[in-house]
Amino acid sequence: MTGPMTTGRVAADAEPVPQQQEPAPLLEVTDLRVRFTRAGRSVHAVNGLSYRLVAGRMLAIIGESGSGKSVSSRALMGLLPPTAQTSGSARFDGTELVGLPEREMRRRRGADIAMVFQDPARSLNPTMRIGAQITEAVRAHAQLDKAAAKERAIELLQLVRLPAPERRFHEYPHQLSGGMRQRVMIAIALAGRPRLLIADEATTALDVTTQAQIMELLVELQQQLGMAVILISHDLALAASYADDVVVMYGGRAVERAPSATLFASVRMPYTRALLGAIPLLERPSHGQLPVVSGQPPDPAALPSGCPFRPRCGSATDECATAPPFDEHEPGHWWACWHPEEAR
Repeated sequence: MTGPMTTGRVAADAEPVPQQQEPAPLLEVTDLRVRFTRAGRSVHAVNGLSYRLVAGRMLAIIGESGSGKSVSSRALMGLLPPTAQTSGSARFDGTELVGLPEREMRRRRGADIAMVFQDPARSLNPTMRIGAQITEAVRAHAQLDKAAAKERAIELLQLVRLPAPERRFHEYPHQLSGGMRQRVMIAIALAGRPRLLIADEATTALDVTTQAQIMELLVELQQQLGMAVILISHDLALAASYADDVVVMYGGRAVERAPSATLFASVRMPYTRALLGAIPLLERPSHGQLPVVSGQPPDPAALPSGCPFRPRCGSATDECATAPPFDEHEPGHWWACWHPEEAR
C-alpha cells in the first residue's frame, strides 16, 4: 500500500464540525388564548397563537379586522380590560408575561416592550405640548432633571428625523401633520430604550409616501438599536416589503407562518392567497372593480366548527368540518389546511 490507511478510529477521533444553532428567542408565545365574557357571551378573540421572535428581526402579524392580531399584542403588554381572561404562555427573555403582577408589568412597559398605536391623533394629548409628552415618558424610565430630560427628548426627535426638533418641542399635536405625529409617538415609545417595539397598524391612517417613510424609519431604528419589532397590519404587501417573518391570523388563530421570503414564494393557505389576491395592482385595468375576499370574517362569539375559513373557502370539503392542525409541513413553513395551495 502506498498511503496510510484511514480507519474508523481516526474518523471517530476527528473533531466534530460545530452545528450552527438557532439563536434563543427574545419572545416566545405558546398557545396564547384570550377570551372576553360579557352579558353571558364568550368572545374567543385569540385561540392558541404560537410564534417565536429573535432579537433584531421584524415579525409581521397579518389579518383582517377581528382576527385577533391586536388583542394578542395587547395581551403581551398587559393592556387588556378586566373582562379579559388570558391563558397560555408569553415568555420575554425568560420572564413569563401572562399573569405577571401589574406592578411588575408597569416596570417592563416602555423599558422592555413598547407600543406605537394606530392613531397618533387620539394617542397624543391635544392639550399638552409635544415636548412635555416626550419628557414625561423619558422621566418615567430615567432619573433625570428637567433640563436633561428636555435634552434627551430633543435627541429622540432627532432620532426619528422630525424636522426642526427644537421648534417642534414647543408645538401642540394639532400643529403637526399625521406623519410627524406618528414620529412623535415612535419617539415616546423609544424613550425607555425598549428591546421589543410593537407597531399596531402604525401606518394605516397615512398616505402611501408617508407610510413608506415611517416603515423605512422603523427598519433603520431596528438596525441601529438592535430591537425586535412586531408589525401588526392587514397589509400583506407591507409585510412582503419589510418583515423578516410573517404570521397570518384568522379567527383568532395562526393559519400560516414562515419567513417572508418562503411565504411569498410559496403561499399554501387559501386565506393567505385570498389576501394576496385582494392587493390592488397597477397593471389591473383602471376603474375596474377591486378584488375582495368573499364573505365576512367569523364572529368570534360564534366561531364555525372545524376550519374557521371553511364558509369562505372555495376548496372546502366535508373534511374541513374538522379543524386542521397547525403543523410544520415544510422546513420553517407552518400552515393549518387540509387542502393547501399547490407550491408555486
